[in-house]
Amino acid sequence: MSKFVKKSIIMDESGMRRAIVRIAHEIIEKNKGVEEVALMGIRTRGVPLAARIANEIKSIEGIDVPVGMLDITLYRDDLSTLGYNPIVHGTDIDFDLSGKIIVLVDDVLYTGRTIRAALDAVIDMGRPSTIQLAVLVDRGHRELPIRADYVGKNVPTAKKEAIEVTLVEEDKIDEVSIGDIEEV
Repeated sequence: MSKFVKKSIIMDESGMRRAIVRIAHEIIEKNKGVEEVALMGIRTRGVPLAARIANEIKSIEGIDVPVGMLDITLYRDDLSTLGYNPIVHGTDIDFDLSGKIIVLVDDVLYTGRTIRAALDAVIDMGRPSTIQLAVLVDRGHRELPIRADYVGKNVPTAKKEAIEVTLVEEDKIDEVSIGDIEEV
């Protein structure tokens, strides 16, 4: 078993808020508005981040952007190593993806494998005009040719390091930390 040992906080609550506001502005600017934009949060922490970005977009543009929840469990390329009974939380999308600009939202971009799984899931549900990616933290070390369109903070890391994102909605505190993984 392993545990995260925090070394330092790299984003506090106000830093996270600034990053989310900036991402919301960039989404609006890049897409020349948000009329065709929908956000899809990747479970678990991408979901509240997508909701926060949607709230910021509404405060800027006065438009409610559709937000969906995407569970990629069954699309993972390491599913066979997770055990016989993976926990599937379900996908909740109550809008048509066809012709939409879909912005996938996740907390940390690392190898790119989570995003590859998310792309497969989205394509199985419809044919959006474009799929974009927004992440709170990009830590590098890609194994697949995937790049985020919107990044809250780039944090170069060593492979042995880890990034931990905690959100009020899930963990009672907004914080991004860098640390080490230790075996216990």
